[in-house]
Amino acid sequence: MNDVLRVSDLTKTYQSGSRSLTVLHDVSFQLEAGDTCAIVGPSGSGKTTLLGLCAGLDSPSGGSVTLCDRNLGPLSEDDRARVRNMHVGFVFQSFRLIPTLTAIENVMVPAELQGRLDVKHEAEALLKDVGLEDRFDHFPSQLSGGEQQRVALARAFINRPAILFADEPTGNLDSETGEHVVDILFRLNRDAGTTLVLVTHDLELANKTNRVIRLKGGEVVSDSNPREMASASMNGGD
Repeated sequence: MNDVLRVSDLTKTYQSGSRSLTVLHDVSFQLEAGDTCAIVGPSGSGKTTLLGLCAGLDSPSGGSVTLCDRNLGPLSEDDRARVRNMHVGFVFQSFRLIPTLTAIENVMVPAELQGRLDVKHEAEALLKDVGLEDRFDHFPSQLSGGEQQRVALARAFINRPAILFADEPTGNLDSETGEHVVDILFRLNRDAGTTLVLVTHDLELANKTNRVIRLKGGEVVSDSNPREMASASMNGGD
C-alpha cells in the first residue's frame, strides 16, 4: 500500500539575526490510508510546526514531505495549495468558519474551490450526519462552539480528503462537547477511510488513535501504538 504521508529527516530552523533556533530535527515517519496518528508533546516541542510542514503550509529547512505521492519540496506555493485542496482536510481549534456565510455555505466552500458547484445536497447530508439538520441557514455567530466545530468537521470532509489534519480540535470546547465532537470525528474518519493526523495535549484523545508520536525539543522521543501497549499491559507484558 502506498503511503499517504511520508516524512523523511524533516528539520525546521528559524533565523533571528545571527541566531538560529531549530524547532524540528530529523523527524521521520510514514502513514498509510486509514491510519490514525496523534502528535503529542509539551508546548514548544514542535507539534504545530510539524503539522504545518506535513500539510505544505510551510517549507522545511531540511528533509522532505511526500503527500499523496507528491513531493512538496519542489512545488510552488500555488501548486502546494492545489495539492491541499485536492487531498487534504483541516480542523482547527478556532473553527475558522467564514462569519458572513451560513453553515451550509461554509461546508460548500472547499468543494466550490475545486470547481464543484452542485454540492448543496452533499453539504446537507454531511450537516445531517453531524446532527445539524436544523442549522443549515444559521451563521457562525448563531451557533455554539460545539456546533461550529461540527460545521468545521462537515466542511473538512466535503472533498473526501485522503488525509485530515486536526490541530487541537477540542481545545476550545468543554469536556462533554469535546467528547461528542471527537466521537463524530472518528466516525466520519472511519467511514471515509481517511488518514488522520491529530495534534493534541489531551492524552486520552491521543490514545484513541492507533499511533502516538511524542515530540520533545523538536525530536521524536517515542513512536508507539497505544492499543498494542494496553494489550501488552493487560497480558502482563513489560
